[in-house]
Amino acid sequence: MAFIPADESPWFIKCFRIYTWLLFKRRFSNVWLIQDYHPERTSRTIYYLNHHSWWDGLIPFLLNEFRFHQQARAMMEDKQMQRYPFFRKIGAFSISREDPKSSIRSLRYAVKSLLRPSASLYIYPEGKITPPGSNLIFKNGLSWLGKQVSDIDIVPIGIYMHTIRSDKPELHLSVGSPVPVEPKLSNEERSRLFEQKLEAILSDLQQTAGFDDAGFERFI
Repeated sequence: MAFIPADESPWFIKCFRIYTWLLFKRRFSNVWLIQDYHPERTSRTIYYLNHHSWWDGLIPFLLNEFRFHQQARAMMEDKQMQRYPFFRKIGAFSISREDPKSSIRSLRYAVKSLLRPSASLYIYPEGKITPPGSNLIFKNGLSWLGKQVSDIDIVPIGIYMHTIRSDKPELHLSVGSPVPVEPKLSNEERSRLFEQKLEAILSDLQQTAGFDDAGFERFI
């Protein structure tokens, strides 16, 4: 399957921004946020997230448009890109889990994207949707990317949905602090470090979301 690059459309992004806000407001009873990371104008950032639902494809767009305001792009499975081609217009580009050569091209494209001013990249290191509560097992793409660009922040974002208080789901998002990484670590050691940081965030969300709103702000 051919590589699909991003093809951002400022007009489409402006319209889709409003649509996305209204969509989340209609489908969720509340959207809550903890934000420990606030990028500077000069920041370059890789955000990595857990991947448990269809909504994960829209959450990066929502966060960037209303909080981070960076030049954002995101990796998306090529099959999903073909099914939802409009994601190109908001900065998504394809990656194939079945074609190693194509994956390398996607990773190189990601590096070039991160060299832009105030650039950011959203990545789901598991590479596929996984059941909620399952152990995080990252591929090495995130670790490899982190080595390619100097002065970059690598930031975990936890996503957790529940219906504890209502038949309509609530969405809790937790943006962590940049993960400090020692240069001497191998890709496997880096991956495990990133897994541990996101696992800690998800564990906190599972214990507090729906029971204690302290520390959260109402995002939508």
